[in-house]
Amino acid sequence: MYFRSPSDVAAKEVGEGVAFRLGGLVEKGSLQHGSGAQVHFRVTDGKAVVPADFNGVLPALFREGQGVVATGAMDASGTFIASEVLAKHDEKYMPPEVVQALKRSGRWQEGAK
Repeated sequence: MYFRSPSDVAAKEVGEGVAFRLGGLVEKGSLQHGSGAQVHFRVTDGKAVVPADFNGVLPALFREGQGVVATGAMDASGTFIASEVLAKHDEKYMPPEVVQALKRSGRWQEGAK
């Protein structure tokens, strides 16, 4: 399964219904809880933003401004429908693909937490 950043998604490198891993930061101010276990949030790499929906229990470390990797696919409206969400609390535990995407966007600061 391929990893994609929000910039990759914005560049239309991923088709509707194609499974992939989306990684970046949970955009501050974007987390909204819907009915039941439905949550809405946005994933950013500093250059692009992808809206995401997830129906389930979020990991305890999931927070705005923190790293996230989600598995799922894009729907017809341009929203990432996540089937699994993993949260990372600092860069020491972020997958290398997320670190590289943040570095490309200029959002990465060595040693920052």
